[in-house]
Amino acid sequence: MTLADVLDAAARGQYPPPDGGVTVLPQPSHRDAGVIAFTAHSVVFTDEDPEWVHATLAALDCDALAATMNARFLAALLDRTGRTTDTIDLLTAADPLSGEPPLPLHELVDPDHPRVTSARRRRDDVRVWACDGGVLVLGRGVAGRWETAVEVDEDARHRGLGRALATAARYLVPDGSPVWSQQAAGNARSVRAFQAAGYRPIGAEALLLPRG
Repeated sequence: MTLADVLDAAARGQYPPPDGGVTVLPQPSHRDAGVIAFTAHSVVFTDEDPEWVHATLAALDCDALAATMNARFLAALLDRTGRTTDTIDLLTAADPLSGEPPLPLHELVDPDHPRVTSARRRRDDVRVWACDGGVLVLGRGVAGRWETAVEVDEDARHRGLGRALATAARYLVPDGSPVWSQQAAGNARSVRAFQAAGYRPIGAEALLLPRG
């Protein structure tokens, strides 16, 4: 079993067993390491020793079901791997849609555009589209899954543009693949926009990023 297998199954609604267990899997690439917490089962994807992972989790003074997202475990994993992280995200996914996106978009083809450069730090095969007041990014992220992110200008907010951009990604994702997205747990505005666009909550995710 690989992380890609786990993600493909989860996108179809087939989740790891809610048995309180922790599965440790190899990293799918040097770039991608982290933790995904499903309902009552977590997956830690790292090239570190699985025995160290389980021993560190067992030593925590917290609810075992919450251990993989406990700040002390994540800090220990960051220290051991020499990586950094931003936040714990809500991980969501949506099925692709056929036809044309519901708003006019133009693709940014300049490889040196700052938004393109930023997206390529975390994803492969990146494409970026823009419209009046917003930007949509699509690329291959963790374990090759298609991921999207959207940005809405402050003066264009509260008009449904975030929801429209998130919906547009479902039309633009290639190969009939599901499209994934992460929203910071505290960013309620983003969470609402993606759920209104049909993205389903899958779990919580903490990505460990290489430094530099």
